This record gives sequence, C-alpha cells and structure tokens, in this order.
Amino acid sequence: MSETVQEKKKVIFSAIQPSGSFTLGNYLGALRNWVKLQDEYNCIFAVADLHAITVRQDPQKFRHNIMEAYALLLACGIDPQKSPFFIQSHVHTHAELAWILNCYTQFGELSRMTQFKDKSQKHADNVNAGLFTYPSLMAADILLYQADLVPVGIDQKQHLELTRNIAERFNGVYGKTFTIPDAYIGKAGAKICSLQEPTKKMSKSDENANSWVAMLDTPDVIMKKFKRAVTDSEAVVRVGEGKDGINNLIGIMSAVTDKTPDEITAEFEGKGYGDFKTAVGEAVVETLRPIQERYNDYIKNKDYLAEQYKSGAEFALRLSQRTLSKVMKKIGYIAK
Repeated sequence: MSETVQEKKKVIFSAIQPSGSFTLGNYLGALRNWVKLQDEYNCIFAVADLHAITVRQDPQKFRHNIMEAYALLLACGIDPQKSPFFIQSHVHTHAELAWILNCYTQFGELSRMTQFKDKSQKHADNVNAGLFTYPSLMAADILLYQADLVPVGIDQKQHLELTRNIAERFNGVYGKTFTIPDAYIGKAGAKICSLQEPTKKMSKSDENANSWVAMLDTPDVIMKKFKRAVTDSEAVVRVGEGKDGINNLIGIMSAVTDKTPDEITAEFEGKGYGDFKTAVGEAVVETLRPIQERYNDYIKNKDYLAEQYKSGAEFALRLSQRTLSKVMKKIGYIAK
C-alpha cells in the first residue's frame, strides 16, 4: 500500500466499536456509505476496541466481537488494499496522543458531553475516568491522520466539535500542527427504526430481540422479525402521518431495493400488510445474503484476517507516528 497514492484526495477517518453484531440500521445508515466513500476519498477505517472498555467486557466475548467486526466490515466491502483498516489497540499512537490531548482538554468541556451524562446514568455502578475522557481519545483517532472529514451521526456531532476545539487550541499555542476536521455530510444514510417501537432508532441494546435485525441473523430469523413488525390498522401501504411502522418498512424497502416510496406504494396497491412485510423481509434477506457468505469465508480464515489487520496497523502506525512525533517535538519532549 503506497503512502503517496491519491495524495490530493481528502482524508476521511471513521471507526466503529465492536459491541456485538451490527444491525441492519448500522449497515443501511452508515457502513454501506463507508464502502462508497473509498472511491472518492483517502479513507482510513478502524475497529475502535479501545473505546469499548469504558463499559465492562467479557474477555472471550470481546475478542470474538473484535474479530467479528473486522470480518464483517471486510464482507461489507471495505478494501484493505485501498483503505488502511486496522484494530485500534494495535496502533499505540492512539493512546499516546489521547493522553497528551487530555492535557489540552478542559474539564468543563468534557463534563458537558451529553453522551457522558447518558452513559453515566446507564452504567451508574461504573462511571470511570475513561468514560469521561473518551472524547479526547476520539479526538486523537481523528487528528493523528490529519483527517479532513469525519462521517458522524447526530450522537457524535458534539464530540467532533470538541475535537475541532482541541485542535484549534493546540494550533494556537504551538502553530499549525493539526488539520481541523469537518463533519462529512454526504447522502444521508437511511434512518432505520425499531420494528417494534418505530418511533425509536433500531438498536441492538433494545431488550426486545424482535425490534432489531442483526446483519448475521439467519434468513428464517429475519423473516420472523419482519412478520412481527408493528404496523397500524389502516392496512394500506403508503407513507403517512401516524403510520410510523409502515413508514419505517417503506424506508427499509426503499434502501435495499433503490425503489422510491411512490414506486413501492404503487407496487403494493390493493395488497395487505402481510404481503408487504413478507416482501420487505425477503428483500433484506437477499441484500444481506452475499455479505453473510463473504463473512463466513473470512471468519474461518484467521490467517487472512491476521494478515490484513497487521498490515493495516503497520501502515496506520507509520502514518500516525508522523503526527505524534511533530506534536511531541513542539511540546518540548526529547526525541528518542
């Protein structure tokens, strides 16, 4: 992998935590778009396992989740020959720069992070320092690679704004060191809601397993979940107010088939919700089938996975070390 290839393209950095099977919402809302970005940008991708330990992890399950996340992203279409793709904990510069940035991040800034407040309430028995300083590590992830753009969801916009503030503060003291990243605003990913509570976002943390579809669910399980999806009493397939369940199913159908809501409405005119839910389920099964097949091939080939994540980490370390060395020199550390 050449470090001079496509230098003029803007750099995008994105990472995802290995918190168990990704959902259909993760795929249609974000991961599918990551794959497309590789043609237009210099993309750098990571499995953010350092971030994951702000909540307690079972070691065996954690290892499995990291490998599953890596293999599944490859199966989605991340090309490690085109985009460096690594496991965050394999690149020590992330933790090193995070500590330095902690010292340029104000306590008040961190205490205002809404995600810290939310997670503190959810995990009241483990409000640890890592949970509090999590945004400094996120800033390090981004700034190490001089990223121009970062694809962020609504829940991460505040963290990106803090990253910009930290970078500007450091640049103000020591001169231009970091690129100031912007949010990547591309074609909006599909917003996929719960199949059981369609006013809420689809989430694997939902206690009702029928509310979300995992990317690795079997076809039978996927079909059962869609057949149990909440609808309304009108029994007409159309987008409308008060039809959150059907609106969500139409959105999913549109995302996996590229048909417009109007085309879907016309196709199912005069048909009941049972037919429609079956059709949506089948379309999702067919969308996920090739991804699942590739995943099954990758997850069995541990040597191939190791080759890819080690290569990605070596590349990421060379790239990120440039930034870390510059930062340390400007602060006044003595070079090795």
